[in-house]
Amino acid sequence: MSILSSSNPVLSEQSLGRIFAAEGGATRTNVASVQGVMAKTSFCTILAVGAGAVGYALVKDYPAVLWISAIASMVISLILFFVMMANPKAAMIGTPIYSITQGVFLGALSFGLEQMLLAQGITVAGGLALQAFIITGSLMASMLALHTFGIIRAGPRFQSVLAMVTMGVCVAMLLSFVVSMFGVSVPFVNLGDAFGGGSAAWIGMGLNAAILILASLWLLVDLAQIDEAVAAGAPKSMEWMLAFGLIVTLAWVYLESLKLAFRVAAMFNSRD
Repeated sequence: MSILSSSNPVLSEQSLGRIFAAEGGATRTNVASVQGVMAKTSFCTILAVGAGAVGYALVKDYPAVLWISAIASMVISLILFFVMMANPKAAMIGTPIYSITQGVFLGALSFGLEQMLLAQGITVAGGLALQAFIITGSLMASMLALHTFGIIRAGPRFQSVLAMVTMGVCVAMLLSFVVSMFGVSVPFVNLGDAFGGGSAAWIGMGLNAAILILASLWLLVDLAQIDEAVAAGAPKSMEWMLAFGLIVTLAWVYLESLKLAFRVAAMFNSRD
């Protein structure tokens, strides 16, 4: 598969092609490297964790931070997407900004979900944020091992199937969001169903786990794209774009990990 044929819209043929064209290809001393991408990803992860701590602390005194950060992260993400599609070099600034905004939102959301549990007399050892972080880190390490040792290869067919399943999930989530605006609660999707137990709670947990696995598999695609970019002699500036794709997937994995940790706590933890 060509490096310019990516299933990730951020790493599409148009955006990556612009980088190659702008720099006239890569010179031997100024090419992208796996180490460079991982270093930038680590830097942005640290930014996200720090921003998450700020969001977690702020929402304690200012509950509106949760909804403000949710709306802000959505708007900023869309703006950054179109800016980077038009000018991929903007990823150098856009990736850190995305990491910070997503960090604030996910940190605030972590606190909000913990408060929902506390309202039911449920406490979580270490907190939901820590549990979700551990799950995310473990899945990243697992996918990295699978990729490194060639156990699972994210080839064209793998990516096509993954894209189709992901599209189906996105459509289902969008529809559930639309009907929820009319006061209709979709079974298995609403996190509150976890408190009720029974089949609805179990099915909801199963769907949550399945989506978490789906999100994790996209990490394999990101890692494959990084290898392809490096092998193709991509310019150094592409490292930020590749790091952005990886951070987007990691944010999704963290979100699903957070929801799964919440469901487990709601269903199995003892109430005070």
